[in-house]
Amino acid sequence: MTETSTQTSRPLLVAVIGAGGRMGSEAVRAVEEADGMTLVGAYGSGDDLGDLGGADVAIELTVPDASPGNVAHCVERGVHVVVGTTGWDAERLEALRGRLADAPPSRSGSGVGVLVAPNFAIGALLMMSFAAKAAPFFESVEVIELHHPAKVDAPSGTAARTAAMIGAARSEAGCAPVPDATTHDPDGARGARVDGVNVHSVRLRGLTAHQEVLLGNAGEMLTLRHDSFDRSSFMPGVLAAVRAVADHPGVTVGLEHYLGIA
Repeated sequence: MTETSTQTSRPLLVAVIGAGGRMGSEAVRAVEEADGMTLVGAYGSGDDLGDLGGADVAIELTVPDASPGNVAHCVERGVHVVVGTTGWDAERLEALRGRLADAPPSRSGSGVGVLVAPNFAIGALLMMSFAAKAAPFFESVEVIELHHPAKVDAPSGTAARTAAMIGAARSEAGCAPVPDATTHDPDGARGARVDGVNVHSVRLRGLTAHQEVLLGNAGEMLTLRHDSFDRSSFMPGVLAAVRAVADHPGVTVGLEHYLGIA
């Protein structure tokens, strides 16, 4: 029986790892309220994941140090995973691909799918796509990401992903490097450099998750901005990912690939 036919005959069984966190608790509520889904496990820090309550899909929303181990636990048990935790660099992704190559099939018999999503907000995904499309037409581009002060990593996964998409688009178009005459910056005022794009991180009380992409030519500037004022803005994307991950075996980076935005 295929995953699709299994899901049409019974609810999709979902576990949330990191259920005690801000995003995790929101995901628990979203799954409980979603049509065609049943929450079978909500795991906090230090909990034994066991068999994940027999879940078809796990939503992993923890911290960078814990995420690879949690995802490996799921993969080894044939459970598809939707990952919203940041810190998945090229080395970690390559290790995950190797683990998936040796993994047992999912509980439906298909290959296990893992989605690593820097952002679940549909507006943010569109902003990233628009930025990549616009970047080859502008001489300069910079990214500013703004988050709450409890965020543990900088730059954000969304900003790093945006810069990577911009860098790839500019490279493919044969663009020259972004002009910058700075030769002295001992305190790092120009921000981080990600794929040739300067990225600036702001941590400010009262913010949730926000990002601007500034694109400039002589005499003009294009500003692309997305604001998430509440974590509920991420939940439609999380649920869409849960419903689609079984149809995409292997590792996928970016929810945009599931939604046809890329």
